[in-house]
Amino acid sequence: MKKELKILSPTGIVGYGFPEESFMAGVALKPDLIACDAGSTDPGPYYLGSGIPFTNATAVKRDMKLMLKAACELNIPLVVGTAGGSGADVHVAREVDIIRQIAKEEGLSFKMAVISSEFKKETLIEQLNAGKIEKLGPAPVVTEKDIMDSTHIVAQMGIEPIMEALDNGAQVVICGRCYDPAAFAAPAVRLGYDQALALHLGKILECAAICATPGSGSDCIMGYLGEDYFCIEPLNPERKCTPTSVSAHTLYEKTNPYILPGPGGQLDLSECVFTAVSDRRVKVTGSKFIPEAVPSVKLEGAKGAGFRTVSICANRDPIFISQVDAILEDLRKRTADNLSADFEYNLDFIVYGKNGVMGQLEPLNQISSHEIGIVIDVVADTQEHSAAACAIARSTLLHYGYPGRIATAGNLAFPFSPSDMKVGEIYVFSVYALLRTDDPTKLFRPVYEEVKP
Repeated sequence: MKKELKILSPTGIVGYGFPEESFMAGVALKPDLIACDAGSTDPGPYYLGSGIPFTNATAVKRDMKLMLKAACELNIPLVVGTAGGSGADVHVAREVDIIRQIAKEEGLSFKMAVISSEFKKETLIEQLNAGKIEKLGPAPVVTEKDIMDSTHIVAQMGIEPIMEALDNGAQVVICGRCYDPAAFAAPAVRLGYDQALALHLGKILECAAICATPGSGSDCIMGYLGEDYFCIEPLNPERKCTPTSVSAHTLYEKTNPYILPGPGGQLDLSECVFTAVSDRRVKVTGSKFIPEAVPSVKLEGAKGAGFRTVSICANRDPIFISQVDAILEDLRKRTADNLSADFEYNLDFIVYGKNGVMGQLEPLNQISSHEIGIVIDVVADTQEHSAAACAIARSTLLHYGYPGRIATAGNLAFPFSPSDMKVGEIYVFSVYALLRTDDPTKLFRPVYEEVKP
């Protein structure tokens, strides 16, 4: 019978922070693995497209230092997935540089594996022409132009490349774009633990203490993996896990409550049982893994889509608020007339206090707030063009005359000066598809380095 494997998850994303007291409580329990996710597509395509990490380097260094020192002191693996936020080579390079700095400053030595997940465009075009890139969900079919227009394209690796790195003696494994549970599951599967349970546990651990109550993505949690079960328990005494909190988090980020697709197959959670072991610990059984006939990995790519300028403003006149839809619709026409642009632009409005969060999906049609916030959003082919269109829309709305208007002063309150903010280049997802592969390890090759002070 296998011993219970202990996996410490410090935080939802490296750089989000965690209480040192919680972390040291986990270290005192002598975990067999420290693992952490470090990225996501949740912040949108900008970070992948631009190559800029969405986590702060100072915050990342603080988190990474605690994790590295603990892993070296305990002589256990440290695995980090989706380094730098989006997992492109440029993101990974920053995290690797931070790790080298920490090793030098703290006198640490270890073997590190760095696993790239970024593809050359020519390689993907070959795969496309061979019929190995398939449509994924509602995303459009990928074309050769989509690939060529993209600035970075990554694939979401599964457990196999991490297992290979550990097989070759790496203690620290830094991954490019990675399936969120893989950093937690790969070392366990390598040791012979059930793949379904390991992946399900990884799915919960990757968000750290969000599965607890009260939940937090910036606090530590411990996973305990046995032969036919796993347990979850937070390391902060102010939090607890319950069958409701853990099962609720199992539903997180899934289109189907029972099925979780990932590289190489899918988790079937329809027969899972969540049992309270104590008032703080929950035991989970019944997870199943269904492999794909031909394994696949998800491709993610982003490309430039113009330049944005925004203006944030507000209004609390009930007459204006009652007519806001008609006013903004007319504003589009007046902006076009007043600008007479020889370039294309997209003018949009986000109205907070009406439907700024859900847009057209908002079920409440009547505005009940005494004030509204308006974001004027313009995207054009250049920064100057988007700024020009935004300035015309903002100034026109500021002095717009609507039926019943009493004052002749401006209609808008601006929290910032300057009122118009040039956001810079923006990006959209250009590649979102499945890549079929006979051997996932061939797509992601680890590079090894002996890190010394």
